[in-house]
Amino acid sequence: MISAGDFRNGITIEYENSIYQIIEFQHVKPGKGAAFVRTKLKNIISGGVVEKTFRPTEKCPQARIDRKEMQYLYQDGDLFYFMDTENYEQIGLNVDKVGDALKFVKENEMVKVCSHNGNVFAIEPPLFVELVITDTEPGFKGDTATGATKPATVETGATVYVPLFVETNDVIKIDTRTGEYLSRV
Repeated sequence: MISAGDFRNGITIEYENSIYQIIEFQHVKPGKGAAFVRTKLKNIISGGVVEKTFRPTEKCPQARIDRKEMQYLYQDGDLFYFMDTENYEQIGLNVDKVGDALKFVKENEMVKVCSHNGNVFAIEPPLFVELVITDTEPGFKGDTATGATKPATVETGATVYVPLFVETNDVIKIDTRTGEYLSRV
């Protein structure tokens, strides 16, 4: 159990028969009346965000989230297959559980599979990936207004905005959280 006075960003709690992650919290001490904790909670299964207030003495059970390192094998229709590299067990997950998480992930790369009580609810890709650009238009000389970018397609099929000097077959580094170009490799 964790009291509302001990809330921190990133903690997961069980509240009203759902699992929530604390996105923001704020301890409020009004001039008159009792103090309270204002929070923004994200439902980790549905993705919805709600705002709730708690008394600092209220307690919630802390949810245990398991993050297991697994290898992304391949996609077959609506199913994505992952393998545990320790015991070679394979699991298949639907598109709705995977979402856009594998947009920048190639086959045979390692990802983190997040679960609560054995129920998988999300996939965490590596923070940074290196991918080859398969298609982009050439940049034109003189087209160099501050920070000019152009769309480029990477080997996984995703589109990234890159600087004008980047060309087809270049290897680039991408931040998977934001989908932004970081550098050429």
